[in-house]
Amino acid sequence: MISRTVLLILIGSALVTWIPRITPFVLGKMVKFPAILSRFLGYLPLSILFALLLETVFNSKVGVVPIPKVDVVLALIPTVITAVALNDLMKTVVVGIISMAVVRLII
Repeated sequence: MISRTVLLILIGSALVTWIPRITPFVLGKMVKFPAILSRFLGYLPLSILFALLLETVFNSKVGVVPIPKVDVVLALIPTVITAVALNDLMKTVVVGIISMAVVRLII
């Protein structure tokens, strides 16, 4: 059985994690942003995902030219095609997961 202290720690940790992630969405709904700021904020998710993608695609070490990971690039091709053709995030994620699984199964 879980002790009361551990339960309180779990609940506190959940709140500390949840509050900073949800607060911007709640405040964003209440505040009317200027058009230029809304446009800028619209590009943030794409920029963040692209940065994460680049970090995943390339092996990088300080002082060495980044080298693309072949398996990730092979899985990325059908994923990008799906993203451009369908413009549906869920289908893109599913194709990416399946592509990576197939590539890892083959390689």
